[in-house]
Amino acid sequence: MKIYRYPSELAEKQLESVVNRGLDLDKAAIANVERILEDIKQHGDDALIRYINRFDAPDLTIQSLRVSDHEFESAEKDVSPEIMQSLRRAAKQIESFHRQQLRKSWIDTQRPGTVLGQLFNPVDVAGIYVPGAQGGKTPLVSSVLMGAIPAKIAGVRQVFITTPPRKDGTINPYILAAAKLVGADAVYKAGSAWGIAALAYGTQTIPKANVIAGPGNIYVTIAKKIVSGTVGIDMIAGPSEILIIADASANPEFAAADLLSQAEHDPLASAMLLTSSEELAKDVSFAIERQISKLERKEIAKTSLEKYGAIFLVSDMTAAFDLANRIAPEHLELQIEEPFEYLGQIRNAGAVFIGHYTPEPVGDYIAGPNHVLPTAGTARFSSALSVDNFIKKTSIIHYSESAFKAEASDIIRIAEIEGLDAHARSVKIRL
Repeated sequence: MKIYRYPSELAEKQLESVVNRGLDLDKAAIANVERILEDIKQHGDDALIRYINRFDAPDLTIQSLRVSDHEFESAEKDVSPEIMQSLRRAAKQIESFHRQQLRKSWIDTQRPGTVLGQLFNPVDVAGIYVPGAQGGKTPLVSSVLMGAIPAKIAGVRQVFITTPPRKDGTINPYILAAAKLVGADAVYKAGSAWGIAALAYGTQTIPKANVIAGPGNIYVTIAKKIVSGTVGIDMIAGPSEILIIADASANPEFAAADLLSQAEHDPLASAMLLTSSEELAKDVSFAIERQISKLERKEIAKTSLEKYGAIFLVSDMTAAFDLANRIAPEHLELQIEEPFEYLGQIRNAGAVFIGHYTPEPVGDYIAGPNHVLPTAGTARFSSALSVDNFIKKTSIIHYSESAFKAEASDIIRIAEIEGLDAHARSVKIRL
């Protein structure tokens, strides 16, 4: 990895390339996705199965779109007890964390003659998208847990999962085991933009969802962006990213491994280190060279680090945190001697990993907080997937006659300023 002194012209140029790489969507891809969405909207299952047969499973039929009870039973036999134990532990801890997010409806009667408040209700149907991951070879079971568990805790009546089938028309048994563990109501064999379209508009087989959550490839991302407003979505997610702030106490081998954990995701992934220690910067760079050759996905990691990786030498920790807030990373690791002392300086980050023994994969799989996080600088205004994504808030308003009359003149004045005569009249007629 290249080492840059910050601030400098070269450092600024590299920063700009990282910050601006994010959510630019190809116009041709957008046009393709729009056609797919309209096709599914107009023709339902017939269009859906056409795309599935063409791109995923040539022999899949409409009748087998929904995973059967027999397929779930068969999957259970293929998953080892050790894997199930790990999934149960992860699910338990994810559930425990997300239960803290539940909010209660409330009523306020402090102002005489008024009753104000909010009702919190779950949506009726949630669709959780789980990526196919190399044709089902690397099942993303964590996406099942992170999507479905918050929806279930929110009280969503029906939680459906869509995921691309393998070429033979089956779903990886690990995905089905995780889906059963979290209580998903059904799993459907539909991926990419057509899977999102099926959830957004509904087909004869797949019910229409109120909210769609879960990560995916560029076609999934574009599809979610287009259907947003027709249905709720969690966020528009870009490539993965990690930013490590480290001081001389950091272990360079740890830091290098953590940077590579995100670089292996995608050629567009970003991995950066901020440090005031020149010695650590050099040691981490050398450690990456040693470690990257052992990775199965080393070519992806190399491309990522060459284009969007960097080590920035800063003057001190204050400069490091100022720069981190500007970048607003998805994952922020603090590999520093007294990390808790600096928490108050963090304003923009998807998730913060504190200390030398809290690498990013801890949060990906088992710690409890959600791993669906804002990317591409959107942590400046966006948050992790949560129970709130599956909740609607309804306002409650009641005025007695006396309370109404006490405020009527103010309402009339504001309505008349806005030129809305009928608004003012609906108040005047009651006086």
